[in-house]
Amino acid sequence: MCGIVACILNDKEAAPVLLGCVRRLEYRGYDSVGIATSSSEIKIKKDKGKIGEVQKMLDLTDLPGKMGIAHVRWATHGLPTKENAHPHTDCKKRIAVVHNGIIENYRELKDELQEEGHDFKSETDTEVIPHLIERYMDNGADLEEATRLATEDIKGSYAIAVMSMDEPDKIIGVRKESPLIVGTGDGEYFIASDAPAILQHTNRVIYLNDNEMVILNRNGITVKDMDGVVIEKEIDTIDWTPDMAEKGGYDHFMLKEIHEEPDAVKKTIMEVSDIKKVVEKFPKFNRICFVACGTSYHASMIGKYLFEGIVGIPTDVILASEFEFSAGALDEKTLVIFISQSGETADTLKALRTANEKAETLAIVNVLGSTATREADHVLYTRAGPEIGVAATKTYVSQLTCIYLLAICMGQNEKLLEEIHKIPEYMKNALEKEDQIKDIAKKYKDAKDFFFIGRGFSYPTAMEGALKLKEITYIHGEGYAAGELKHGPLALIEDNVPVVAVVPPGESHDRTLGNVQEVKARGASVIALGSCNDAVLRSESNDIIEFEDEIRDLWSPLPYVVPLQLLSYYMSVERGIDPDKPKNLAKCVTVE
Repeated sequence: MCGIVACILNDKEAAPVLLGCVRRLEYRGYDSVGIATSSSEIKIKKDKGKIGEVQKMLDLTDLPGKMGIAHVRWATHGLPTKENAHPHTDCKKRIAVVHNGIIENYRELKDELQEEGHDFKSETDTEVIPHLIERYMDNGADLEEATRLATEDIKGSYAIAVMSMDEPDKIIGVRKESPLIVGTGDGEYFIASDAPAILQHTNRVIYLNDNEMVILNRNGITVKDMDGVVIEKEIDTIDWTPDMAEKGGYDHFMLKEIHEEPDAVKKTIMEVSDIKKVVEKFPKFNRICFVACGTSYHASMIGKYLFEGIVGIPTDVILASEFEFSAGALDEKTLVIFISQSGETADTLKALRTANEKAETLAIVNVLGSTATREADHVLYTRAGPEIGVAATKTYVSQLTCIYLLAICMGQNEKLLEEIHKIPEYMKNALEKEDQIKDIAKKYKDAKDFFFIGRGFSYPTAMEGALKLKEITYIHGEGYAAGELKHGPLALIEDNVPVVAVVPPGESHDRTLGNVQEVKARGASVIALGSCNDAVLRSESNDIIEFEDEIRDLWSPLPYVVPLQLLSYYMSVERGIDPDKPKNLAKCVTVE
């Protein structure tokens, strides 16, 4: 889960451009960074630490040459150290490589290469790649052929960028199960893990498929398959602007992205005509199965309630990493819905490929042209724009909106279709509670444990609130179905333990209110989310965040999650943590 970028420029030094590009990939990793450029020789600067820290130490822009490669790392093999930072080189330091992915057979390859006399400097799996390329070039292959042969030896996932002093005007990129795009500008050519890296320079991109190679030189771009056959690829235009990937005056990307949620939901609602077209193509289904990870899994849980309640089709929700154990029950009457912000999540893609063999598949994705959009039978897009903060916020509510619309269209419920247009306004009103939420964050910032409870549609909201808290504050948080408290969790409630209760108006309101009274009786500090007309809830709460009374439980997941996101954000800030870059996490999980 790293970020890679490469470029060949005609009239600019590469290092400053590469640094700007890799800064925009820091959401993919931030424990080390490095740049290599090529002029009369390959020059490398790299070290452990966040990009800003390493830049202050080394001045990464002070490298000569109009072509180069760069990398920001999220460690998988080897600790975050200078030696393990990318780029990695061969014995002669004439070949440099950056890599995102995991080489599963690197130990065997490393042993084999060391027996041949190759000298390794790091603990990483990546370092075998330049040494394999060196081996084949020493045997007479050119860079392109040597890279192709090296990938035949490798088992695992990879997106790589390679350059060699033996062919100083060329960069090779190869993709297998890790995202890689190609950008073409005005006499400038790029490779990158993700579009935000290069939006300052071009919005014209080529999406590589697995087992495709791109060759960049000063004259342009050539894409080939792994047999060396040239492939004609379409150039797509990305409708994201560079400003969308900037903070826009906010202290953090996460806060900016929370404030963008009403607009993201409004834009996703505008996709309803495309959703209707997809629904018209569906055969009759007997079962629906959601497959997702993390935050997308919580959106899928709400989808289960929607599809069973509105459409009347039995619906399951399965974690992508566990999907293989349930795949035997798939058939042609099953619709499998995959939820992924990036469309590149490794577990989700593996599950998608399994499902494609037996069932109808639909991907709900935020990134145009990503792998999931090319491999699923049907595709729906969320219109959140680029999300840079590691913790999902506006992409979560956009996924939810898309799921609501899909259920409404399949259930042909025009009344609900009218009601959903009110949601962005409810979310704007929720953002107006920000000052109150700041005060609550200060009050509870030193808590050791948090519990979140809810029933029905509010249960996944509670789980999402707990996940956000864990991700960016490092406080232990658990989300529970409120009715499960008496089956174990109630033993953990004691004096002053914060319990966040999600209690919108609806059928389960009174029972959830009873659960609030249970935790209150055991000394908990209750932070409630509920109706402005709920006097009993107000009396049972230490703090209450109030919403319009007309927001019933079916719609509550969209506006009610906003204060939970803000609460985690402000608690993170109060604790001196960067909410955009939580430790040990990366935005796009491209390894299993």
